This record gives sequence, C-alpha cells and structure tokens, in this order.
Amino acid sequence: MTDSQLIREIKDGNVEMYSVLMNRYQKKILAFVYHMLKSAKLEMMAEDLCSESFYKAFRSLHSFREVDASFSTWLYTIARNTVLSELRKQKSAHVSLDDTTYIPAAPAEAGPEQSLLRNEKTLMVREAINSLPEKQRSALILREYEGLDYQEIANILDQTVSSVKSLLFRARASVKTQLESYFNEPAMMKEYEEMKLR
Repeated sequence: MTDSQLIREIKDGNVEMYSVLMNRYQKKILAFVYHMLKSAKLEMMAEDLCSESFYKAFRSLHSFREVDASFSTWLYTIARNTVLSELRKQKSAHVSLDDTTYIPAAPAEAGPEQSLLRNEKTLMVREAINSLPEKQRSALILREYEGLDYQEIANILDQTVSSVKSLLFRARASVKTQLESYFNEPAMMKEYEEMKLR
C-alpha cells in the first residue's frame, strides 16, 4: 500500500494501519533525530523524541494534506521541530552529525598512523559541521546523510529551493574554509569536490 492509501485507511478509522507507516519510516526518522541530537550529547533521547514525533504525527494526521507535502516530508518536519524544541529546553545550541556516519575502513596494509590521521580528519569535519548555523546543519544532514532532494529539504525547512541551495553552498564553503589546510591535501580536496557535486 502507498502512504496515501494507508493514510486514507487511518482517517477512515482503521488506526492500526498507522503501525505500517511507523515501520516504514522509523529507522530513517530515528537516524535523523539521532544526528540532530549528537553534538548536544543528547543522543540517548533519540528514541523518545522519535516516538514523540510519530505520536504528534498521528494526533495531527487528520489535518495532513498531500497537496502541501508528501507524508515523509511532513514527518521529517515534525521530527525536526520536536528535536529543536527539546534542544531549546535543554538550552543547547548545537545540532550535529552522527558519529556513526560511514567512514571507509583503512586498507589492511595501512598502519596506525594513517588510521589516526583519517580519524583526526573525520573529527575535524564533524566539528566544522557542528559549528554551522542550525538551518545550514539541517540542510547538510538532510542532503548528505538522508539523501533528500532539494524540494523535500525546502519543505522540511520551510524555505524555497533556491534558499536550500544557498544554505548548502554556504555550509559547504564554511566547512571548506574551516578545514583549508586539510583541503590542500589532494585526497581531501577530492572528497570535498565529490561532496559538492551531490
């Protein structure tokens, strides 16, 4: 069943179908919430805030209109707002990427020195992203880690597509500036250029 069909069923009183929607999106929403909570060291709250997001979505499902956004975009928006509300409560200003972000394993022949350098670079990239303004961080997370397109990100952040492109441009430029010495290395420059093309 499509999201639309499930939502029609739920609105018609077949509320147990909501568990199908939850199963469909739970891992993605949990990962997104976890990413946003990581730098505030509140990742232990990810499951609770994920559940709260689904509960809020269920309570408001009667007002959901597909002409305004897809269900997944609407759900990401609810999750983002839930996390931001919690971060404000916790008086924490930082939202960041998850430490579990995929990092290619070092080749077997690479020694501990290469592994240490790779870990250091990864940490510096994360710290640079953590320092970005909230909307730039959110746009970067949604684009690079959630794989959403510009229109979906625009809907979630309540921005135009051109604003999202601008946010992403500024976010990537800021990260590059902060890591200028590392980007002078050919391997890191190649990684950055690949990120820019997405």
